[in-house]
Amino acid sequence: MTKTEFTPASNFIRNIVAQDLKDNKNNGRVVTRFPPEPNGYLHIGHAKSICLNFGIATENKGGICNLRFDDTNPGKEDIEYVESIIEDVRWLGFDWNDRLFYASDYFEQLYQYAVQLIKAGKAYVCSLSADEIRESRGTLTTPGKESPCRTRSVRENQDLFERMRAGEFEDGSHVLRAKIDMASPNVLMRDPTLYRIRRIPHHRTGDKWCIYPMYDFAHCLSDSIEGITHSLCTLEFEINRQLYDWILDQLNVDCHPQQIEFARLNLSYTVLSKRKLVELVDVGNVSGWDDPRMPTISGLRRRGYTSESIRNFCHRIGVARRDSIVDIALLEYSIREDLNKRAQRVMGVLRPLKVVIDNYPENKVEELEALNNPEDPSMGTRKIPFSCVIYIEQDDFLEDPPKKFFRLAPGREVRLRYAYYIRCVRVVKDEKTGQVVELHCTYDPDTRGGSSPDGRKVKATLHWVSTAHAIKAETRLYDHLFIKENPDEEKDVNFKTYLNPNSLEIRPFFVEPSLSGAAPGSRYQFERLGYFCVDSVDSSDQALVFNRTVTLRDTWARIQKAQQKKQKKR
Repeated sequence: MTKTEFTPASNFIRNIVAQDLKDNKNNGRVVTRFPPEPNGYLHIGHAKSICLNFGIATENKGGICNLRFDDTNPGKEDIEYVESIIEDVRWLGFDWNDRLFYASDYFEQLYQYAVQLIKAGKAYVCSLSADEIRESRGTLTTPGKESPCRTRSVRENQDLFERMRAGEFEDGSHVLRAKIDMASPNVLMRDPTLYRIRRIPHHRTGDKWCIYPMYDFAHCLSDSIEGITHSLCTLEFEINRQLYDWILDQLNVDCHPQQIEFARLNLSYTVLSKRKLVELVDVGNVSGWDDPRMPTISGLRRRGYTSESIRNFCHRIGVARRDSIVDIALLEYSIREDLNKRAQRVMGVLRPLKVVIDNYPENKVEELEALNNPEDPSMGTRKIPFSCVIYIEQDDFLEDPPKKFFRLAPGREVRLRYAYYIRCVRVVKDEKTGQVVELHCTYDPDTRGGSSPDGRKVKATLHWVSTAHAIKAETRLYDHLFIKENPDEEKDVNFKTYLNPNSLEIRPFFVEPSLSGAAPGSRYQFERLGYFCVDSVDSSDQALVFNRTVTLRDTWARIQKAQQKKQKKR
């Protein structure tokens, strides 16, 4: 555990597990699982579940957590998703050792469980169409209608189910349904489908099966087969718990896990619906699952987020029983806090303004010493070249500055980081546009290192790069993918209506020469500009590409400060 990580906080799930251990429930075992469906890439919401499931296991002596793919829907699954999920869970810092499982490992056993339900008169083959089944289920206020197939004999149901497995029937012609209660107040309990015919090859079993179990049937039994003690899932599965328990009770299995629901993560200016993320990728609103604007773990990693920062974020938001929206500023705070301690400070200029230092020798180049990270002296120093022509940011100069503008202006003196005091003596403008294109300044040679021997003070320190030595790179400046805090708030409005047209700005970037050959994935703080990461896909020695991870502005700190002021006034 790094110095930025936290001791696990108490929550209702940890309390349940602690009480179970005290009562010697499950013979003192704690076994959890993270059970993703391989139909997309993992996102920040999954990270919360990963941290919770693996965390509960590792916090308790002898506890284990399995990684299991609930791969029961081959039409939407792909080995690409399997490989990305394995990579993401490992990158987050968790290990399942030899306990990598798939629901498809249990297909034969699940089939036999279904046969067992048929023999017990608890399941039947239904020949209604999908639309007819949907219509017969009723509503929240009206009971459903029993299928005419419900009275089929056990022998007939066994025969039909065997023939379904043998591939005698077309897709959609039959399904296996549980025989429960068509008048149940829980619509899910009105004879739910357990198996359906799908003539689609499976990425692991190939063409061996043409019938596949439904998620609700496979999930609870996979938990039982693996000896799971605490089946942790998000609140939308609360209504499924009754079916989860019913299936396990009817089959009288040796292990009956306890399903416990917790609030899923909802993040402002973000969508975390896998279906919607798939849509963004498929129609090209983003460049792929690892687009740094995406809330996927691979997207966050490519943007420059660390695994520690994501784990710390998941710790901070905690585990609750009710859904709420977490401000994305807290996620940004977590990465700032982490990178502030580990990222090397460097300099680069995004919007260059040429500055000529008239009294600095034209052919002279100095090697100035710069701290790599003031937060960590052990990171040492580096040399940066200084010459008579440099770039500063356009925003750091105003010809007619307002009262509280302390940066460079005609006749004004400022400090160049690690270098000298300079004073603006002349402004050069474009004759056609009137835009400032060049500044002429003088420097004070006695202020090397950024301090004056006569004690005079300046109110601003500017970052810069030497034009003759700067490396031209590309930077990608990211903003929120959506302009609305809750893009899902209006159910009758397509969420893509709120896509931010300015979520990505690509600009040339002039950076100091120490960054030549910077490795993909390297993280830096560009002074006064923010935290950046060398892009892991498009960057190379010949063409450096930097993704801005997050700005230096700490929105979350301001939010907390405002809340504290409100509390003091009460």
